[in-house]
Amino acid sequence: MKVLVTGGAGFIGSTVCSALANEAMTPVILDSLVTGRREFAAGHLFYEGDVADASLVRCILRDHPDIDVVIHCAALIDVPESINEPGRYYECNVSRTLAFLQTLRTSNVRKFIFSSSASVYGDATGGAVDENAAVEPASPYARSKLMTEFILSDFARSHGLRTLALRYFNPIGADPELRTGQHLRFPSHALGRLISVHAGREREFVVAGGDWPTRDGSAVRDYIHVWDLARAHMLAVRRFDDVFAAPVNASMGFSGLMTDYRVLNLGTGRGCTVLELIKAFESTVGCAVPWRVGPRRQGDVAGAFADAGLASNLLGWKSEFSLEAGVADALRWNERFWTRH
Repeated sequence: MKVLVTGGAGFIGSTVCSALANEAMTPVILDSLVTGRREFAAGHLFYEGDVADASLVRCILRDHPDIDVVIHCAALIDVPESINEPGRYYECNVSRTLAFLQTLRTSNVRKFIFSSSASVYGDATGGAVDENAAVEPASPYARSKLMTEFILSDFARSHGLRTLALRYFNPIGADPELRTGQHLRFPSHALGRLISVHAGREREFVVAGGDWPTRDGSAVRDYIHVWDLARAHMLAVRRFDDVFAAPVNASMGFSGLMTDYRVLNLGTGRGCTVLELIKAFESTVGCAVPWRVGPRRQGDVAGAFADAGLASNLLGWKSEFSLEAGVADALRWNERFWTRH
């Protein structure tokens, strides 16, 4: 089976490709390399270009008429950057995806897996959220994901494009075999910033707010190992038809009542505050990391963790890696990657 993976040279997309290849599925990567890395596509079928390039997309589908599923990972994902450059995020994440979907309408591909985000949910003040929770995105990045979900639900209704939206919580770690991992020198996510401080690339780690309504005042996140996410994508491809054959009920998310559109949370089901992440990180590296509490960042929320029961029921999936394993794999990858670059 061949699977078209957009953004397949990025952190998550490349790990998804490895998980697919491990199960004898053939990923076909389309990536513009704006943020992805060419070496992450090594060993896979690779096309450099943009998802909005209709002629290129049609060429890929002609070259590989046996592509059965599309996994759409291509997106800009930095929340602070989206606040400063909202137009860029709407243009990339929404407009280009719409152009991509218009091209797919003329193809025989009718199975679509979308990399969405748990940031679409409203502020649950540190509690659990399932797929039926209120959606209230707090940043242009999150709104771009929700806008795309609405577009996809409309395409499912009108054009028969069956779509499974996977709402990620907070990916950490690296491919356990260290084939790929995070590759930004100054990442915006918490674990990446802790690693940057530990490696001497930044002076200190700043906790974004200490007055959130949580158990220690810092925001709650659900840190899921990227390999667990990748396995979920592989299972989503393998069990795609089973997911859509399952009985529809009102617990399947805001658009779950549509036969051809489903939403699944992907998370560990365990909330971890930022201060708890710092403690886990310091325990793993065996030394203290300089940090302080700073002001809240625009676009941040108190956070939540996943109720991923639906993914368990429909995909037979659950997270397997611990927080400590995610930290350790991220550190191993960081040491290997930055000694080469």
